[in-house]
Amino acid sequence: MTEAPFRPFETHLDEAQALAILRQATHGAEDGELFLERKRSEAIVLDDGRVKTASYDASEGFGLRAVLGEVAGYAHSTEISEAALRRALDTTRLAVGAGGGSMADAPKGTNQKLYTDADPMADASFAGKIDLLREIDTFTRALDPRIIQVSATIAAGLQEVEILRPEGLRLSDIRPMARLNISVIVEQNGRRESGGMGGGGRYGLARLMEPAHWQGLAREALRIALVNLDAVPAPAGVMDVVLGSGWPGILLHEAIGHGLEGDFNRKKTSAFAGLMGQQIAAKGVTVLDDGTIPDRRGSISFDDEGTPSAKNVLIEDGKLVGYMQDRQNARLMGVAPTGNGRRESHAHIPMPRMTNTYMLGGNTDPGEIVASLKDGIYAVGFGGGQVDITNGKFVFSCTEAYRVQNGKIGAPVKGATLIGDGATALQKIRAIGNDMAMDPGIGNCGKAGQWVPVGVGQPTLLIGGLTVGGSAA
Repeated sequence: MTEAPFRPFETHLDEAQALAILRQATHGAEDGELFLERKRSEAIVLDDGRVKTASYDASEGFGLRAVLGEVAGYAHSTEISEAALRRALDTTRLAVGAGGGSMADAPKGTNQKLYTDADPMADASFAGKIDLLREIDTFTRALDPRIIQVSATIAAGLQEVEILRPEGLRLSDIRPMARLNISVIVEQNGRRESGGMGGGGRYGLARLMEPAHWQGLAREALRIALVNLDAVPAPAGVMDVVLGSGWPGILLHEAIGHGLEGDFNRKKTSAFAGLMGQQIAAKGVTVLDDGTIPDRRGSISFDDEGTPSAKNVLIEDGKLVGYMQDRQNARLMGVAPTGNGRRESHAHIPMPRMTNTYMLGGNTDPGEIVASLKDGIYAVGFGGGQVDITNGKFVFSCTEAYRVQNGKIGAPVKGATLIGDGATALQKIRAIGNDMAMDPGIGNCGKAGQWVPVGVGQPTLLIGGLTVGGSAA
């Protein structure tokens, strides 16, 4: 069943009254908005031939914000009504006090539409989704007798957003999301290893349910698991590292991207604070954050403050040229907002966040880059990691990596971690491949307890002198 469109100013609120309350909330403030949202999502997990989880979530609500200087008053509710809005008004006004601010210019409107309005959950019935997961399970198990467990997940959701601003600007967006993941466990001679692959984006489930798509995911999950069956303990020490294209851009996202968000730089807690215009990376390194790529997981037609999404250059030929900004931090830093004000939901305040962050490709053949590696690691898959924003230090675990000696790719290694700091790693990039690729659509980003979908990407890179943590000398 398809839900009726989310139209809160027809079903819950009188727009004129809501605007009057918003103007009361932001009187004497410098910025603010009324953010209204309805979210629906479902997830079905088939594990070891049985339905492990089948969930459906629905929520709606609003967030009312007023901003003055560095202070923001924010109140939210799951009840969309004039009475709830008036209660929120009292809380929001606490941040404004006596006021004295001048309202910032409104964001420019946009007609860009980067994804479909269709509900991705409506592409198949519940029974049809279960049937697909069982078909995936049967197909995957038949690929190799060493497979002892298969897990497959279908997830989809729809976020409907309305933003009302004090000057009367009203924006609407419908944001779909779909994802399919497959993981396997294999066993050989008493040793068990796992592998997984997934992907998705801002489109319907129909694209993910095509056999050509999910069969490719199943084969790739199996390939990774079998590679890990043959893995030997990773070496330890300082060595050169080649990063593969695509998903390894998660290291770029964490170790560098967060440090280029406006709030950390305004507060001077980023390792990149105060370095605007300076050479912070090797020549040839150009990094962008681009929320305008059609159908990508991190793309948004406009951000959660109403600013149109943009293609923002952060590092150009090694020089720091831009930060990612929401409206508040941009105003305090005397620059323009960049369309990076994002929030997890109506219950969260917006802050500068990445969308799709990637490094542009160079001119070098990736095969030549690997062949130039005398003794090091070739890392093509990453799992979890940790980063300290204040100094850029990171630790990342590799899910697929190989030892390289004299330009020859050798045995896969297990238990490898990459240790370094983003600022130094940028300077030590020695070669940039011509194979820039985006990730398959699996990224989520956490900051201050909020999670938002993101994309990452990069070409093959050679980085000199990273510390590799492993269990073999």
